[in-house]
Amino acid sequence: MATQIIKVVDELREAIISGALQPGERIIELQFSAKLGVSRTPLRLALAELEREGLLERRSSRGFRVRAFSANEIADAIEVRGALEGMAARLVAERGLDSESDALMKASVEKGWALMKHPSGKIDAFAWRTVNAEFHAVLVAACGNRALEAAIAANNNVAFSGPGALALQHYPDDSDLALLRRAQEDHEAVYLALKMRQGGRAEGLMKEHAWRSSANRRMKMAAIRAAGAGAATPATTRESADESQACPRECMQDPS
Repeated sequence: MATQIIKVVDELREAIISGALQPGERIIELQFSAKLGVSRTPLRLALAELEREGLLERRSSRGFRVRAFSANEIADAIEVRGALEGMAARLVAERGLDSESDALMKASVEKGWALMKHPSGKIDAFAWRTVNAEFHAVLVAACGNRALEAAIAANNNVAFSGPGALALQHYPDDSDLALLRRAQEDHEAVYLALKMRQGGRAEGLMKEHAWRSSANRRMKMAAIRAAGAGAATPATTRESADESQACPRECMQDPS
């Protein structure tokens, strides 16, 4: 089943990013399971994965629909996240990293390196995404500023902008592996700066980390759209006129 879930996640992600699946379109489980050749159980697990990535949103009644986003909106949100998380890093460094946060952050860095050095030579991008989200969550919680924590959480509501989003195949190719390794190096550098109470350096590193994330995500989206991945998919239905106004089709246009 794991292989089926990965296949469905990859196909649907490319269809959403390429624009084959439009904002506001509803995923109909019965039709999609037939189209993709999988049962409804792996399809549901795949949809939950895409919800974590910020590409789908759960409807109040049932099922999922495609979230509205543009490359520019994502880049803007990640830039803001970098500024806010940079502030959080500076606060943590200036106050000193408490023992619990220190242990959690160290463990996150170590788990990340363990994934990078897997004997198979492959990196599980989904597993690394979990480690990445943990690292950012520990940093934000450790700053002790609830207003800042709330601002970061609100900003992460922009589709595909939070540290839990991922635009990679389950087992990335060599070019994407380089991106993951650089992100892992950033985590270690930030952790060491916090340990040494270097507030300005920690803040700058987080901003640079976010800038790279924004550039990489924009690059991946452009590559998927240029490849024209995912033909038009008939197994979706538009929401009612009132609901679709919040997710106009132009939200998926390529940035100029």
